[in-house]
Amino acid sequence: MKIHHVGYLVKTLSKASEAFEDLGFEAMDEVIFDEIRGVDILFMKKDGYVIELVSPKHEDAVVYNLMKKLGNTPYHFCYEVDDIVKTSKDLSEKGYVIIDKPTCAVAIEGRNVIFLMHPFMGMIELLEK
Repeated sequence: MKIHHVGYLVKTLSKASEAFEDLGFEAMDEVIFDEIRGVDILFMKKDGYVIELVSPKHEDAVVYNLMKKLGNTPYHFCYEVDDIVKTSKDLSEKGYVIIDKPTCAVAIEGRNVIFLMHPFMGMIELLEK
Protein backbone atom coordinates (compact mmCIF):
# COMPACT_ATOMS: atom_id res chain seq x y z
CA MET A 1 0.00 0.00 0.00
CA LYS A 2 1.27 3.40 -0.98
CA ILE A 3 -0.02 6.64 0.52
CA HIS A 4 -1.91 8.57 -2.15
CA HIS A 5 -3.06 11.59 -0.11
CA VAL A 6 -4.17 12.93 3.25
CA GLY A 7 -7.81 13.98 3.46
CA TYR A 8 -8.30 17.34 5.15
CA LEU A 9 -11.81 18.34 6.25
CA VAL A 10 -12.50 22.07 5.80
CA LYS A 11 -15.52 24.26 6.39
CA THR A 12 -14.77 26.81 3.65
CA LEU A 13 -12.81 25.37 0.76
CA SER A 14 -11.81 28.69 -0.82
CA LYS A 15 -10.37 30.08 2.42
CA ALA A 16 -8.63 26.79 3.25
CA SER A 17 -7.04 26.57 -0.19
CA GLU A 18 -5.74 30.14 0.17
CA ALA A 19 -4.21 29.23 3.54
CA PHE A 20 -2.53 26.17 2.03
CA GLU A 21 -1.29 28.29 -0.90
CA ASP A 22 0.37 30.57 1.68
CA LEU A 23 2.31 27.47 2.79
CA GLY A 24 3.43 26.73 -0.76
CA PHE A 25 0.76 24.22 -1.85
CA GLU A 26 -0.58 24.43 -5.40
CA ALA A 27 -3.96 23.28 -6.68
CA MET A 28 -3.63 20.23 -8.91
CA ASP A 29 -6.93 20.84 -10.70
CA GLU A 30 -10.21 22.69 -10.32
CA VAL A 31 -12.65 22.15 -7.45
CA ILE A 32 -14.79 19.08 -8.15
CA PHE A 33 -18.26 18.46 -6.71
CA ASP A 34 -18.74 14.84 -5.65
CA GLU A 35 -22.50 14.37 -5.86
CA ILE A 36 -22.39 10.90 -4.27
CA ARG A 37 -20.81 12.25 -1.08
CA GLY A 38 -22.19 15.81 -1.22
CA VAL A 39 -18.76 17.46 -0.96
CA ASP A 40 -16.50 19.82 -2.86
CA ILE A 41 -12.99 18.44 -3.32
CA LEU A 42 -9.72 20.11 -4.23
CA PHE A 43 -6.40 18.30 -4.45
CA MET A 44 -3.28 20.31 -3.64
CA LYS A 45 0.38 19.36 -3.79
CA LYS A 46 3.66 20.46 -2.26
CA ASP A 47 7.06 18.73 -2.24
CA GLY A 48 5.49 15.46 -3.39
CA TYR A 49 2.80 15.52 -0.69
CA VAL A 50 -0.83 15.53 -1.79
CA ILE A 51 -3.72 16.75 0.34
CA GLU A 52 -7.40 16.47 -0.47
CA LEU A 53 -9.47 19.37 0.83
CA VAL A 54 -12.99 18.10 1.47
CA SER A 55 -15.82 20.51 2.25
CA PRO A 56 -19.46 19.47 2.82
CA LYS A 57 -21.94 21.30 0.56
CA HIS A 58 -25.07 20.57 2.61
CA GLU A 59 -26.32 18.87 5.77
CA ASP A 60 -26.79 15.53 3.97
CA ALA A 61 -23.10 15.35 3.02
CA VAL A 62 -21.37 12.24 4.39
CA VAL A 63 -18.87 14.35 6.39
CA TYR A 64 -21.23 17.11 7.53
CA ASN A 65 -21.59 15.83 11.10
CA LEU A 66 -17.87 15.12 11.28
CA MET A 67 -17.20 18.72 10.20
CA LYS A 68 -19.56 20.02 12.89
CA LYS A 69 -17.86 17.89 15.54
CA LEU A 70 -14.19 18.27 14.57
CA GLY A 71 -13.95 21.45 12.51
CA ASN A 72 -11.04 21.93 10.12
CA THR A 73 -8.74 18.94 10.51
CA PRO A 74 -6.94 16.12 8.73
CA TYR A 75 -9.22 13.10 9.00
CA HIS A 76 -8.00 10.26 6.80
CA PHE A 77 -5.04 8.78 4.97
CA CYS A 78 -5.74 7.33 1.54
CA TYR A 79 -3.77 4.27 0.44
CA GLU A 80 -3.52 3.12 -3.16
CA VAL A 81 -3.99 -0.65 -3.47
CA ASP A 82 -4.09 -3.23 -6.26
CA ASP A 83 -7.31 -4.96 -5.16
CA ILE A 84 -9.72 -2.92 -3.06
CA VAL A 85 -11.98 -5.86 -2.17
CA LYS A 86 -9.16 -8.16 -1.07
CA THR A 87 -7.33 -5.43 0.86
CA SER A 88 -10.47 -4.28 2.67
CA LYS A 89 -11.25 -7.89 3.60
CA ASP A 90 -7.69 -8.43 4.86
CA LEU A 91 -7.87 -5.23 6.93
CA SER A 92 -11.28 -6.16 8.35
CA GLU A 93 -9.63 -9.30 9.74
CA LYS A 94 -7.17 -6.97 11.52
CA GLY A 95 -9.82 -4.90 13.29
CA TYR A 96 -10.81 -2.39 10.61
CA VAL A 97 -14.54 -1.88 10.09
CA ILE A 98 -15.72 -1.33 6.53
CA ILE A 99 -18.06 1.67 6.66
CA ASP A 100 -19.27 1.72 3.07
CA LYS A 101 -19.09 -0.23 -0.16
CA PRO A 102 -16.64 0.49 -2.98
CA THR A 103 -17.87 3.51 -4.91
CA CYS A 104 -16.68 5.72 -7.73
CA ALA A 105 -14.51 8.69 -6.77
CA VAL A 106 -15.26 11.36 -9.35
CA ALA A 107 -12.36 13.50 -8.12
CA ILE A 108 -9.87 10.66 -8.70
CA GLU A 109 -10.55 9.65 -12.30
CA GLY A 110 -13.64 7.62 -11.35
CA ARG A 111 -11.55 5.00 -9.56
CA ASN A 112 -13.14 2.95 -6.79
CA VAL A 113 -12.64 3.91 -3.15
CA ILE A 114 -13.79 2.46 0.15
CA PHE A 115 -13.56 3.83 3.69
CA LEU A 116 -12.69 1.87 6.81
CA MET A 117 -12.45 2.74 10.52
CA HIS A 118 -10.05 1.43 13.14
CA PRO A 119 -10.62 1.98 16.88
CA PHE A 120 -7.01 3.08 17.48
CA MET A 121 -6.23 4.78 14.19
CA GLY A 122 -9.41 6.37 12.89
CA MET A 123 -10.50 6.51 9.26
CA ILE A 124 -8.58 5.35 6.20
CA GLU A 125 -9.53 5.28 2.53
CA LEU A 126 -8.45 2.66 0.02
CA LEU A 127 -8.10 3.70 -3.63
CA GLU A 128 -7.94 1.03 -6.31
CA LYS A 129 -5.10 1.41 -8.84
